[in-house]
Amino acid sequence: MLVADQLIKDFGSFRAVDGVSFTLERGEVLGFLGPNGAGKTTTMRMLAGGLEPDGGQAAIAGFDCSTARLEAQARLGYLPEGAPSYPAMTPRGFVMFGLRARGFTGGALCRATDLALERANLGEMASQPIGTLSKGYKRRAALAAAIAHDPAVLILDEPTDGLDPNQKDGVRQLIRDMAPEKAIIISTHILEEVPAVCSRAIVIDRGRILFDGTPNALAASGPDDTVEGAFRALTAASTGKGVAA
Repeated sequence: MLVADQLIKDFGSFRAVDGVSFTLERGEVLGFLGPNGAGKTTTMRMLAGGLEPDGGQAAIAGFDCSTARLEAQARLGYLPEGAPSYPAMTPRGFVMFGLRARGFTGGALCRATDLALERANLGEMASQPIGTLSKGYKRRAALAAAIAHDPAVLILDEPTDGLDPNQKDGVRQLIRDMAPEKAIIISTHILEEVPAVCSRAIVIDRGRILFDGTPNALAASGPDDTVEGAFRALTAASTGKGVAA
């Protein structure tokens, strides 16, 4: 469902992504991990078609993310870093705006909107201006917009950032519920989410993949049989210093 093939991205003389390759199948939930500046968000932006790679290729459901961008993006739900939205819109209006742009009208538009707002657990906040909402509700509004068109592939950058513990549990359950029918990438600094919702983990640092395997295999590769311990050991070996998650 998703292919990254030797992706490269340079910003001037700095190589942010250096030959990243992996594939993702339907039913997989991939935890995409790395310290700040590792290349996670840049990689996801290339996969989402928002950033042109300087080398390599990316594809969603068989459509090249650069040369067939609209076809690829039609099959993708993307929650970007920071969960950008229009502050004057309500969550309901924001979700409907995105669905109309994708060709939804009439009853299909209303049904998809209601389902997305319900799954993101917006409640009465669905009718409040987004600019007046808390960080957690703003993120849930952006999540609702990302899943509303029922995409085959989801790329979620820090989906639980700013949520309280109960809200985090709700988003994790939503991901588990959607997982059998979708291919999902989650970028997160909350390492406890990896064994909780992910079937696979990739650790990236300095633009290169250091590990690709199951969460259990990642934990077993560390000094203390934990994902956090393995993450610290992997990134310390790459950078020459310990990096906090």
